[in-house]
Amino acid sequence: MRLGVLDVGSNTVHLLVVDAHPGARPLPAHSHKAELRLAELLDTDGAIGPAGIDKLVAVITDAVQAAEDKGCEDVLPFATSAVREATNADQVLARVREETGVDLAVLTGAEEARLTFLAARRWFGWSSGRLLVLDIGGGSLEIAYGIDEEPDIAVSLPLGAGRLTAGWLPGDPPDPLDVKALRRHVRAQVARTVGAFNRSGSPDHVVATSKTFKQLARIAGAARSAEGLYVQRDLSRKSLEEWVPKLAAMTAAQREDLPGVSEGRALQLLAGALVAEGAMDLFGVDVLEICPWALREGVILRRLDHLPES
Repeated sequence: MRLGVLDVGSNTVHLLVVDAHPGARPLPAHSHKAELRLAELLDTDGAIGPAGIDKLVAVITDAVQAAEDKGCEDVLPFATSAVREATNADQVLARVREETGVDLAVLTGAEEARLTFLAARRWFGWSSGRLLVLDIGGGSLEIAYGIDEEPDIAVSLPLGAGRLTAGWLPGDPPDPLDVKALRRHVRAQVARTVGAFNRSGSPDHVVATSKTFKQLARIAGAARSAEGLYVQRDLSRKSLEEWVPKLAAMTAAQREDLPGVSEGRALQLLAGALVAEGAMDLFGVDVLEICPWALREGVILRRLDHLPES
């Protein structure tokens, strides 16, 4: 069957269309993206303003049309931290439902972490043993650990690259004092969770998903995306520690010239790097592997698991 998954994230609204059936790997058929940066459209009260809602409705309308054009039998729509934490989330969801017919399911942070973990587990398989999975989004950082398909522990922290850039790094390039303050904040937040994970035992394999980690791995020398899904891509803490001060000294325009860095993500890359570095350091991770699958694939896999047997 042809499925669409509509991901209303903090940075982008992304429709991924796949051909899928139970027991088989979902095959991507079409991708439709629009950069919305909802996390940056929140007003001082934490609400998504009228202009932001209008943009969201327009983008979802386009995505619904794209799903219809591509022959999707079903579309799985969900929203993450930007909508979840908006003080007017109910109003936003009602407008979207009324004007587009899309009933957005708002995932909790823990659900995001569990579904991303499921995708990583299916990608790497049982031989990877105990997995530690890190995912940096626009609004939040998800961390999950476990040996099965359902993680033993899953947490979400308000440490997304877009959120932190908007709240902590106003300069371009940022003020060194702001960078230091953000570094302290990130590490204090992550450190609160480390003990619970450590009590569960050491992971056998550490993996990371998300655009932020993929771009950090790329600038540190990992293979280009054009080389395919099955090329192993690693990111070492040593490389990251070398890159953080370089990124801090660059403007967003200069970061755009780095390999694999997109214009829309360049401004957020430093904040994402500080989160990645802090997490790898505090969890004692020397090297992690980039996983091509993430939350969207986890949503699809969970849907396939619940299809009735034919």
